[in-house]
Amino acid sequence: MPILDADYSNIDHEEMAISIGLKPKHVPMLIASFFEETEAILNTLKESIIIRDYHNIRLNAHAIKGSAGNLRFNEVYEMAKEIEFAAAEQKNNFEYESYHQAIKSAIGTISI
Repeated sequence: MPILDADYSNIDHEEMAISIGLKPKHVPMLIASFFEETEAILNTLKESIIIRDYHNIRLNAHAIKGSAGNLRFNEVYEMAKEIEFAAAEQKNNFEYESYHQAIKSAIGTISI
């Protein structure tokens, strides 16, 4: 089941910077870059889900998982991991669309 209540609207830039080993002034730039890259990946992921291209579903979910993990967006990381593993096993009954939407919603709560 996707995580429907992931909320990153109150990101503490200092805490995030400490957890990833950077200065707080770099956090907004990293988040902006994450937004830009992830938007394109989410679009490609959606297209791959529609046509059930499991290889590309897995690759796109893996990319989101890595970026989200690096920035400690743990719920996004976990959902992307579940998509990646389901696609690797070519699970036809997995709720790819629901997970995609939940990830998109969670990312939409992130503030710079």
